[in-house]
Amino acid sequence: MTKRILLCDDEFHIVRAAEIKFQRRGFEVRTASDGEEAWEIMQNWVPDVLVTDCQMPRLDGLGLVERLRGAAATADLPVLLLTAKSFEKQYRERAEALRVLRVMAKPFSPRELLIQVEQIVEQSPRTATSDDVALEAGSCN
Repeated sequence: MTKRILLCDDEFHIVRAAEIKFQRRGFEVRTASDGEEAWEIMQNWVPDVLVTDCQMPRLDGLGLVERLRGAAATADLPVLLLTAKSFEKQYRERAEALRVLRVMAKPFSPRELLIQVEQIVEQSPRTATSDDVALEAGSCN
C-alpha cells in the first residue's frame, strides 16, 4: 500500500526537493505552504505522516499540530517538525507536549529527511487505507 505524506513549509525549494525524494521512493505526496492550507487538505485526505515547518505565515506548524491533536482522525498522526537551528530548543518542549515524534533542524539533507520519515512510518501503528478520511467538522479544540 502506498504511504501518504503531507509536506508543509513556506519555503518552496525545501518542499520541492523533499517532494521529489519522496515520490521517487513511492510515497503519495501532497504539499502545503502553511498550516491553514495543510489543515484544508486534511479535511478530505489524511496522510500517514506530516512533515511541517514550525515557522510559517497564517498558521504555524505547532498550531497545526494542536488542531490535529483535537480531531479524531488525526489525533495520533505522526509528525516530524522542521525548525531553524536557532529555534530548535525554543520549540522542543511544546513539541514534546504535542507528541511530535521528531524535530529536525534546518538546513538538512532531503536524504536524511527521507530516512527519518521512513523510520517513523515503519514504527507507526497507524494503518493507512486507500479511502480518504475526512476530519469531523466540530472536532477541533
